[in-house]
Amino acid sequence: MTREIDWFVDYVSPYPYLQLARFDEFPDDVVVRPRPVLFAGLLNHWGHKGPAEIKAKARHLDHYCRWAARKRGLPFAGPPRHPFNPLAMLRLTEAAGATVEATRIAFTHLWGEGNDGQDPESIARLAARLGVEDHEAKLADPALKAKIRANTDEAISYGVFGVPTFVIDGRLFWGDDVTDMMIDYLNDPAMFEGAAFQEFENRKAASTRIARVE
Repeated sequence: MTREIDWFVDYVSPYPYLQLARFDEFPDDVVVRPRPVLFAGLLNHWGHKGPAEIKAKARHLDHYCRWAARKRGLPFAGPPRHPFNPLAMLRLTEAAGATVEATRIAFTHLWGEGNDGQDPESIARLAARLGVEDHEAKLADPALKAKIRANTDEAISYGVFGVPTFVIDGRLFWGDDVTDMMIDYLNDPAMFEGAAFQEFENRKAASTRIARVE
């Protein structure tokens, strides 16, 4: 019997590209179901800024990802423009079946090889690699547009606030850096049942955000 787990991703983030390199560490009965979402939609819903919208954070992200990719033996180039509009890549992924292999090809095209995330020629090359014919018509397909919206709305309903996020048994595993914890959970689903993990639910806030130092 297999266990399907949802993986919410957007190409504006390089972290899913890094996380893909660890999929072979998952238990043999686990099947990953990629769910392309619009990260900007999550940000708008929760009132956040994306990492690329804060210059110092964007620099940190870039340096960390290059270091992590080198540690894992992955090529890393990054797109020439970032952030960018990822909708074409998200829709192409759905047109290709939203498989792990399709997302791997797309993330490699962008973050591994350094192709542009929204340039029409770059998108056409990606469509050919994905085997998506008549891709311009596919990109305009209302059904594919609706699918990305539905994925994003479903992610929000689970409480997803960032990408990549795995949703397993209603629990969120956000980010490449929690992959080890997620694998432990897959091997031991009772790991969060201890009293220490329940204390958070009863924790109260002592103050709200302080706007400035007096």
